[in-house]
Amino acid sequence: MKAFKNIKFALIALIAFSCQNTVKGQTPEVVKQAFEAKYPNENNPDWEVDANGNYEAQFKQNGEKYRADFSPSGNWIETESSIKKDDLPKAIRDIIKNEYGSEDITEVEHVDSASKGEFYDVEFKQKGKNKDVEFRANGTIIN
Repeated sequence: MKAFKNIKFALIALIAFSCQNTVKGQTPEVVKQAFEAKYPNENNPDWEVDANGNYEAQFKQNGEKYRADFSPSGNWIETESSIKKDDLPKAIRDIIKNEYGSEDITEVEHVDSASKGEFYDVEFKQKGKNKDVEFRANGTIIN
């Protein structure tokens, strides 16, 4: 009976591993072409499908890691990269210090978005679900 449980566990683990969201060989050609048009010098991104069904290309430029999202029809959605809190514009750092001083920051990203333009996404640690606040470079909160 114990051997059966071990085999069952191994099969479940194998199925879960094989159902990952990595789709390198399955990325639609229109999405690949849109990526190549936006980033002509990047030819080997790692592709995943996000929770919204969009395609995310992970790649490096000048040693920095980027994530670019594209819709299944090839429309560019946004490109983001993780940055350090100290790399935020001073106006944002000042607002964080004055308005969110006691909250821990879990992640900071620089985002270039087709719909929102350029902004900075700061994630604050909270019980349950973390809180994201999006800032313009001048410190204006946009969400």
